[in-house]
Amino acid sequence: MPANASDTVYLHGYSPTEQARLQRQARIAESTIFRNIDYTGARRLLEVGSGVGAQTEILLRRFPDLHATCVDLSEDQLAAARANLGQMPWLEGRYALHRADATDLPFEARSFDSAFLCWVLEHVPSPARVLSEVRRVLAPGSPVYITEVMNSSFLLDPYSPNVWRYWMAFNDFQYEHGGDPFVGAKLGNLLLAGGYRDVATEIKTFHFDNREPARRKVMIAFWEDLLLSAADKLIEAGAVTPDVVDGMREEMRRVQSDPDAVFFYCFVQARAVVY
Repeated sequence: MPANASDTVYLHGYSPTEQARLQRQARIAESTIFRNIDYTGARRLLEVGSGVGAQTEILLRRFPDLHATCVDLSEDQLAAARANLGQMPWLEGRYALHRADATDLPFEARSFDSAFLCWVLEHVPSPARVLSEVRRVLAPGSPVYITEVMNSSFLLDPYSPNVWRYWMAFNDFQYEHGGDPFVGAKLGNLLLAGGYRDVATEIKTFHFDNREPARRKVMIAFWEDLLLSAADKLIEAGAVTPDVVDGMREEMRRVQSDPDAVFFYCFVQARAVVY
């Protein structure tokens, strides 16, 4: 979900199928993403790139004192968020949705006392500009949590050549269109350069093998859906052929049924404070 107006192409699109995938992704990853996130004492949270509201619901459920102000560039995503969150009457009055460019937020300085960004900076051409603007609207002492991709970490075993070709094309497309599929490893530098303090990063991992076969199967099936969400754009751009897509799907399903399969993926979560 691009958070600023630019030529960036959002690889996954905004279809109802993709919006449902984002809801499922939030549920699957919740326990890993939110481990060690603490907004105790915060009241006015800014969520940048809030998309369909999937993370918003989790934030408000886990931290009952929060009010979330959510910004996203896509009106389609905001409409989905209104519908999704509107089905939860217990959240009424605890969030506000705004269409806004994350590099030019429509808020006064020091409007918020916390911020949350998840899977956002990978889609923007200038993460530094986004972080500068987020810092402007935060009060001193505000905690910021940022969760981002590190796509070079992905491993699927048994080795699946079409999956690998597709994944490389997926990352190349994102990079060539103004995103950064490896931005997670750069969060420390970005936050320090942006004037944040007390910067810390944590590597978080999805690692599923025979110890958790049921969760492994769920994750591999979900990952296939994630990859397929980009198939139309990648084929249209000539980045992959339909044969590669078909081969990727076949390999993903084969691995999903393999009794000794391994799924591995790391991402990075950063915490920092505004002073």
